Order: sequence, then C-alpha cells, then structure tokens
Amino acid sequence: MPISASNHLKGTIRKIVKGTVSAEVRIELASGEMLTAVITTSSVERMNLKEGQSANAVIKATSVMLETE
Repeated sequence: MPISASNHLKGTIRKIVKGTVSAEVRIELASGEMLTAVITTSSVERMNLKEGQSANAVIKATSVMLETE
C-alpha cells in the first residue's frame, strides 16, 4: 500500500500490552533497538497484531522535542 510518510522502520513485534483503551506495542528494529508505539486496543484487535509478527512503524510528526539532563 503506498503511503506518503517517508519515515517507516521495519521490525518485529516483541511485546503487546493491552489496556482497556490503549495498548503498547514494542517493535524490535533490525538494529536491535526497541521502539514503542501506543495505539488503541481496538486497533490491535482489528489488525490482529501478534507477538513475533513483522510490522512497519510509520512515523509522521509535526515536531520533535529534545531534552537534556
């Protein structure tokens, strides 16, 4: 499926933690780094997401904030 976002990272779903409304989906990237996406629980169910499944993280942000210690 074509998509306009240019920032997409391929990975494998390693953990899904479902809550009542939202869910955390942890994806391991090829580099070994972990990325966490927070999506609705209904999206996890509608997309039939499972641990061990391949997935693409698509990042589309209008701003990025940085903080130093």
